[in-house]
Amino acid sequence: MTGIKITEGAVAAGEESILSPAQRGDQSFLSKCDRLLGHLVEYPVAVLVVAEVVILFAGIVARYVLHRPLIWSDELASILFLWLAMLGAVVAFRRGEHMRMTALVGMMNPARRAFFDVVAVVGALAFLLLIIYPAYDYAHEETYITTPALEIANAWRAAALPVGAALMIVSSLIKLFQVSNLRNVFTAVVLIGTIALVLWLLGPSLKTLGNLNLLIFFVGIVAALVLSGVPIAFSFGLATFGYLSLTTSVPMLVVVGRMDEGMSHLILLAVPLFVFLGVLIEMTGMARAMVQFLASLLGHVRGGLSYVLIGAMYLVSGISGAKAADMAAVAPVLFPEMKARGAKPGELVALLSATGAQTETVPPSLVLITIGSVTGVSIAALFTGGLLPGVVLAIMLCFVVRHRYRNEDLSHVTKATGSQIGRAFLIALPALALPFIIRAAVVEGVATATEVSTIGIVYAVLAGLLIYRQFDWKRLKPMLVDTASLSGAILLIIGAATAMAWALTQSGFSRDLAAVMSALPGGPITFLAVSIVAFIILGSVLEGIPAIVLFGPLLFPIAQQVGVHEVHYAMVVILAMGIGLFAPPFGVGYYAACAIGRVNPDEGMRPIWGYLAALVIGTILVAAIPWISIGFL
Repeated sequence: MTGIKITEGAVAAGEESILSPAQRGDQSFLSKCDRLLGHLVEYPVAVLVVAEVVILFAGIVARYVLHRPLIWSDELASILFLWLAMLGAVVAFRRGEHMRMTALVGMMNPARRAFFDVVAVVGALAFLLLIIYPAYDYAHEETYITTPALEIANAWRAAALPVGAALMIVSSLIKLFQVSNLRNVFTAVVLIGTIALVLWLLGPSLKTLGNLNLLIFFVGIVAALVLSGVPIAFSFGLATFGYLSLTTSVPMLVVVGRMDEGMSHLILLAVPLFVFLGVLIEMTGMARAMVQFLASLLGHVRGGLSYVLIGAMYLVSGISGAKAADMAAVAPVLFPEMKARGAKPGELVALLSATGAQTETVPPSLVLITIGSVTGVSIAALFTGGLLPGVVLAIMLCFVVRHRYRNEDLSHVTKATGSQIGRAFLIALPALALPFIIRAAVVEGVATATEVSTIGIVYAVLAGLLIYRQFDWKRLKPMLVDTASLSGAILLIIGAATAMAWALTQSGFSRDLAAVMSALPGGPITFLAVSIVAFIILGSVLEGIPAIVLFGPLLFPIAQQVGVHEVHYAMVVILAMGIGLFAPPFGVGYYAACAIGRVNPDEGMRPIWGYLAALVIGTILVAAIPWISIGFL
């Protein structure tokens, strides 16, 4: 994973600097401040992860076993979740674990690379300084709102936003003061400040450009920031803040509100819980047992575990309702063994991203539920229609895997005997039962998509303690902190993307797009082709749900007018949106996959294009053959 680690960059630049005793004392003081900040944040986030598990599992027991629902459980979980997201983002910022693109920066010499490391921190600091007062104002406004169940001021929840921003400001200042080359810091501050000043001076002229500003801010500025190494979340946030403040009269309080909305959706609570479940499965030995069984079945086949990854993502997809959580449940189980067999990290994260896009239509998917709720299409029909398109795309990915691993060296791998497979199956049976237990809990109504991960966590703890007899209590706190850090990095990106989606809506861009598409010649073929291109682009800019919410109600009536079945159209646009969502350099899902796999985004850039091409071909097949989507309705 590539993060903001400017002190290492300065050392890598080869700059020789002899620090005086006073300077060494300053560095020691700053290091102590950094460690103190770490202690102040890491212990609370570890407790918050545990608290979320306890609250949600208690809600399941009270409702399903005792038949006395805890009416306050979801509300308390939501309050704590925003704190978990923001403090997790602080941990990620301090550790340098916010996702950023370094493809261009990585090709520079050490001195320039060190400079752009500083630019990354200054860019993030600029956004945090811009957002800190609106965040405080937003939290203050929430004091007038009382939560329905707990009957406390909603400011207790909203205060997480300004507190998290303030702590990240402190962390960024510590990072900047630790840089020995002050010229880099001064130059970066002047550069960012000059760009902001120029845009401010051009503000009156920008207001006359209309939707051309969308290209300037959401394409030009986002691209410049991302390619310069500024973390993705802060790049999205700066572009959105700049667009709204310079070209509209919208108060910046709205930006914070939209970020809050995007980050604190209760279904996303499944992300940290499934991340924790993933590391728990590895720590308890369940992952090893599962991998050994899977390897005994397909380990002797070239690319065998890649096929397993594709199939596993299809089986577990939609359990949590959040694609990042699905990936977090599968990757920790398979990645270690795949790496041990020689697979490159970039290849693994590329395939993980591709399977994320492949399984967007597999029920019970949150995207399917959302598209049904905003368009009026039968959710039951969408669930039925979503199964085969995922299989078609899985087959296309298997062709790519077969081609890429055709020369894999398996000379050191022996085919397992029947008795070995049987023994591995018995050992792995408690672990293999976990996905079925989770899915059954959702289908039978025992737990919601958010709560179900806690059943998996409790099951994994019991299995580790009682069956596999492998549970390292010393690793628990670091695992909880890592979970919060990874979740905070992902959720901050989603929050910034949600704010960007709202800005696009206010611009009228969605209405203009619908008007253009309804006037296209060529009937359903042209309409479907343009829809595929449009939703790939939209998916790469927006988080999946906002893209569906924005454009679904506008485009589905047009699809019906041109003769495209609504379920067929839903499958096409969801698959296209998924491709964009997991396509670099802008796709949020791609960076989520990199964060979950703990792989530098640059490493997956080259191998992912072959998988994306297979997904595009599969989507075209689904679009061209309506039976794939509606044959079983």
